[in-house]
Amino acid sequence: MGVINVTPDSFSDGGLFFQTDNAVKQAHNLIKQGADIIDIGGESTRPGAKEVSADEEISRVIPVIEKLRQTNKSITISIDTSKAEVMAEAIKAGADFINDVNALLSPGTLEVAAEYDVPVCLMHKQGMPQTMQHNPHYQDVVAEVMSFLDARIEACQKAGICSKNIIIDPGIGFGKTLEHNLALLKNIKQLKSLGYPLLIGVSRKTMIGQILDAEVDERIYGSLAIAQFAYMHGADIFRVHDVKATVDVLTMTKALMD
Repeated sequence: MGVINVTPDSFSDGGLFFQTDNAVKQAHNLIKQGADIIDIGGESTRPGAKEVSADEEISRVIPVIEKLRQTNKSITISIDTSKAEVMAEAIKAGADFINDVNALLSPGTLEVAAEYDVPVCLMHKQGMPQTMQHNPHYQDVVAEVMSFLDARIEACQKAGICSKNIIIDPGIGFGKTLEHNLALLKNIKQLKSLGYPLLIGVSRKTMIGQILDAEVDERIYGSLAIAQFAYMHGADIFRVHDVKATVDVLTMTKALMD
């Protein structure tokens, strides 16, 4: 899953792809590098990020989705949003996957996902982006994340969302300390015991900077190390900025494991 942030303030590439043509060009670059899914988002969810209205989010992402779909009929396009209105408009424009950091908890989102019958990724987070990194606390982070995801899976099924359309994401970096993040990554097999495909999004995140003392643009090797570790323990989808490097590492890893 290659990341396209149509935002002025995302932590890694904010502003780089804020213009539609730049975003679509980058999407084509990521597809050439081996991306299976292009994840398009119009609102930053980095720690401290400000909220964006549904209208503003729609105005950012819809032109990108429409143009990308016009120029590539087969690529899976994911809409990274927590708003029902944005989900619906994105799917109408050509998106076919919902990636929701709020796990379909926002009003109307369960209904949209059920109506359009598309895959949806349910992510765990503690708190809101504005405050989620202010002293996050858990008694048992793995158990609590699994309990939350299990409850959201049940809610999806009750809303009429097919089990085959459900993907889960432990939400690395979303209301979690370095220790919490490491515990979740070390317990991927336990997370997989819920019985659903697992998405891991760790690319260039703060935990890598904390361990390696590296700025955002110097975190590729740490990102690749986590991707390889997660793959070897059963993760299924990797949300990344550096598609070519990740594809190469995972292709070699698979060859060695087969």
